[in-house]
Amino acid sequence: MNENAFRMFELARQGFTCGQVLMLMGLEAQGKTNPDLVRAMSGLAGGLGFSGKTCGALVGGVCLLGLYAGRGKPEEKEHDRFELMVNELVAWFGDYLQGNYECAQILGDKLENKQVSNQCGSIVAATYDRIQEILESNGIDPEVGAHE
Repeated sequence: MNENAFRMFELARQGFTCGQVLMLMGLEAQGKTNPDLVRAMSGLAGGLGFSGKTCGALVGGVCLLGLYAGRGKPEEKEHDRFELMVNELVAWFGDYLQGNYECAQILGDKLENKQVSNQCGSIVAATYDRIQEILESNGIDPEVGAHE
């Protein structure tokens, strides 16, 4: 188990959800904390509030790309390739999960009991790795971001 996977496992054991784990990993890589942002990410759990809709790992991954390349201040502009990066992640996710974008499709009966499966951990880890590749291929240092 690599260092990132181990850290993700620790965060999941602490009760953080897929999207929260991704955001915490990104914040930690930048040496930052933001409990309000992490708290906001909890709404993505279980496919948007345990409704079974879009997987929190995908939506959380898009949010993580936004942390790195989105706009956060009036004087900032989002990275010129931000939308392309998001589209690349969404396309990869669909390929990776054979078209399953919804938490209900991925978790099945486990969603009803709000159980996170080992499959979730694999999906989060793969999503995080893919985000790192996307950032690097677009000239963004995961330890800094596009606006630093």
